[in-house]
Amino acid sequence: MTHPLLDLAPLSAARFAAIEDRVARLLGTGQDVVIMQGEALLPLEGAIRGTAGPGTTALNVITGPYGQTFGDWLRDCGATVIDLAVPFHTAVTADQVREAFAEHPEIDFVSLVHAEAATGNTNPVAEIGEVVRAHGALFYLDAVASVAAEPVLPDAWGVDLCVIGAQKAMGGPAGVSAVSVSERAWARMAANPGAPRRSYLSLLDWKERWIDGGRKALPHAPAQLEMLALDACVERIEGDGLKSVIGRHRAAALAARAGAVALGGGLEPYVYDVREAAPVATTWRVPAGVVASEVVARALESDPGLPLAAGGGALAKEMIRVNHYGADATTGAVRGSLAAVGAALAERGLEVDVEGALRAADGAGR
Repeated sequence: MTHPLLDLAPLSAARFAAIEDRVARLLGTGQDVVIMQGEALLPLEGAIRGTAGPGTTALNVITGPYGQTFGDWLRDCGATVIDLAVPFHTAVTADQVREAFAEHPEIDFVSLVHAEAATGNTNPVAEIGEVVRAHGALFYLDAVASVAAEPVLPDAWGVDLCVIGAQKAMGGPAGVSAVSVSERAWARMAANPGAPRRSYLSLLDWKERWIDGGRKALPHAPAQLEMLALDACVERIEGDGLKSVIGRHRAAALAARAGAVALGGGLEPYVYDVREAAPVATTWRVPAGVVASEVVARALESDPGLPLAAGGGALAKEMIRVNHYGADATTGAVRGSLAAVGAALAERGLEVDVEGALRAADGAGR
C-alpha cells in the first residue's frame, strides 16, 4: 500500500538549511536560526537552560501563564529571578521594565512573552528592547503566538533569543519550531557550565555539529513531514505576503472586539485597551453569574468547528478565547463565534443583539 506521506526520500541537509534560511527571512534576521525537532516548548526551555545558571539575575515578565513557566525554569537553573507581574488584562510597559533595572541593576537576563494567546494581550517589545539594550542584558522572547499575526523583528528589537512556532498564526505544523540566536547568546551558552550538552534540549549541540560544520551534515534524522509542512507554510506566507497575513489577523481581532461590545449581555473584551490586545486571539469576559466554560461548551454544540475555548485554570470561569489565527483569521470565523456565544448567553436569559454584533464585526473587520 502506498501513500503520498510514506516512503519519502530522506530530507537532505541542503533542504533543511534552505528551510532555515526561509524562516530567517520571515524574521528579517541575520542571526543563526536553528529549527528544532519538536513543539516550541523545546527551544523555549533549551534557550533558558543554555543561557541561565547560578550566576544569572533574571527579570521575568509575567503577563500570562507562559511567563510563570519561564520563571520556574530559570529558578530550576539556579538563577536569581525577579518577577515583574502585571494583571492579565493588560500589558507590561517599558517604564516598568526600566524601573526594575533601576531597583536591580544586576539584572543580566530578561524573559518576555510577546503575545499571550492564552490571555489575549501583547507586549510592546520594541520599546522594551530599547531598555534591555541600554542595560546590556540578554533578551529572550517567546514569539510563538505573535509571529505572522504581528511584526516580529528580533534584530531591530535587540532580541538575543527569539523562539517561534508555526502552529498558530503561521497556520503550519506544531511538531517543529525555531529559535534565532545572537552571537551574544551563543557566547553566554559556551561560558555556561550548566548548558545542556548531548541532549535534545541542547542548542550548543546544534551549533557545533550543524552550524559550525557549514550545515553539511544533520546531527540526527529530522522530522521529515513536519519540516516539509513548515516549508510549505512559509512558502504560503511568502505568496500571500506577510503584510497581508498580519492584516487578516488584525482585522479579525478588531472584529472580535467590536462584536463583543455590540453583542451586549454583559460580554466585554477581557483586555481593556485595544493597543494591548493581541491580534492572534481575542479574549472576552463573561458577565457575573455566567461560567465561561459552560457558554463555550454550549456554543461548540452548535458548531464544533468554531475557534472557541474557555480560559485555562481559574480563567475558565470568566474568560472565553476566540482563536482567530491561521485559517481562522477571518471575519467569518469571528461572526460564527459571536452568533454561537450570543445564542448561549440568550439561553441564560441575557439580552443580546446578535445581528448588531455581526454588523459591528463586519464594520470593524474591513
